[in-house]
Amino acid sequence: MIRAFLLIAPLLAATACAGPGALGGSPQIQVMSGDTLPSPQRTDLFVEDRPYLVGPFDKLTIDVYGIAELSKKQVQTDASGRISFPLVGVIEAAGKTPGEIAKLIEDQLRGRYIRDPQVTVNLDETVSQVITVDGQVREPGLYPVVGRMTLMRAVATAKGTSEFAKLDDVVIFRTVAGQQMAALYNLKAIRRGAYPDPEVYANDVVVVGDSQARRIFKDILQASPLITAPIIASIRN
Repeated sequence: MIRAFLLIAPLLAATACAGPGALGGSPQIQVMSGDTLPSPQRTDLFVEDRPYLVGPFDKLTIDVYGIAELSKKQVQTDASGRISFPLVGVIEAAGKTPGEIAKLIEDQLRGRYIRDPQVTVNLDETVSQVITVDGQVREPGLYPVVGRMTLMRAVATAKGTSEFAKLDDVVIFRTVAGQQMAALYNLKAIRRGAYPDPEVYANDVVVVGDSQARRIFKDILQASPLITAPIIASIRN
């Protein structure tokens, strides 16, 4: 069974009132007069990215400044998310950012081996923090999540939607605290600015125009085929 949140009712009502091409519907979107967008400010060009958390089988390069024997070290986390580094030993890297791993190595080296170590850890390749993009996209597959990723960016990463994609039938599947969740989005409405482009996270599954995803929301879609705002549902096994 599907238990829909109370969010659905007001969305259905709002949809009925919205005309074609209408903007708005979200308090975060401001409609301005004029035929061009204003130029971004400097701070707009450097929005803080979501910190990356290292996971199993990720590849890292570790450098200790001024110590050739400890520089350009390429390591890969094991299935448990651990790495091994000279003079330090085994490090629990899973769930930590590259910066936190660098700080941990510095703390282990300081005093015992190096007076004031300066360590940098760079991510070379990730296989743990990925999303799945499936359905009616040009290149379905697994794609890494580094920094901030949104639904539109995820679809673009998969080379965009296919010719027969249903833009009003895009579903994000996500597990939160052991509970599988699903959200239905209208990509065309997001492009018009009807509501913000939602963020996606590692382990999310994005399905575009998939028949199985559509069946989950069958009753809701039949009741209101003109839905333009997101619908969130909790899925009971």
